[in-house]
Amino acid sequence: MRKPMLTALTMILLAAATATATAGPLPANIRAAIHDPLRPAADVATDAERKPAVMLRFAGIRPGMRVMDMIPGGGYFTRLFATAVGPKGVVYSFQPSELDSHFTHKPPPIDAVAAEYHNVHVIHASINEVAAPLPLDVVWTSRNYHDLKDPFFAPADTAKVDKAVFDALRPGGVFVVLDHSAPAGSGIADTNTLHRIDEAVVKQEVEAAGFRLVAESNALRNPKDTRTLKVFDPAIRGHTDQFILKFRKPRS
Repeated sequence: MRKPMLTALTMILLAAATATATAGPLPANIRAAIHDPLRPAADVATDAERKPAVMLRFAGIRPGMRVMDMIPGGGYFTRLFATAVGPKGVVYSFQPSELDSHFTHKPPPIDAVAAEYHNVHVIHASINEVAAPLPLDVVWTSRNYHDLKDPFFAPADTAKVDKAVFDALRPGGVFVVLDHSAPAGSGIADTNTLHRIDEAVVKQEVEAAGFRLVAESNALRNPKDTRTLKVFDPAIRGHTDQFILKFRKPRS
């Protein structure tokens, strides 16, 4: 009985931490990020499903922070972070060299985003060698952790990636992982087919790098998602069941 009781207590504490972190009026820096006039209409159109205010608040984004958007894609979160950290903060968008083959005839979209924000800097390097010029407060990755398990991302190694993220963060810094849920117990069986991953795998791997799980968010949960369809299927696209995990690097 002892182990189930400890697990239940852990879940209660995580829920309490999450509720505390997301209570009260929305901070001014996050309001400014949401209403940033430079945000493309296509980004704004997805806000209802992506809930950026909740995401930034959960991650604890504050003015003056150094934040990394790891595997930024089109820069949806990079733009939000850029305004939320303000002129004294900095955002590093980590564009893995493993994806360079997808942009042989034009630069990746994140380069254009960086040109619009003076505090955004793009880093091009192997995903196994995630690093930044200065210690980071937050490393964020959205809907990409599962990709690190797939052939097109070779030779990505999540153990190396998680350890590199750990080393890049300051003591007390946080690593936030958001991804599409796979059925419990499925491990990594669905990463290359459905583009989903079992959240238990993420927890085990990230904690093995030295992190401690400190909060979880249900903001993007969808109990109607059977987790058996590919995330791009029109029947579920934009409304998949997604987990959000916050890990902290110990302060000592």
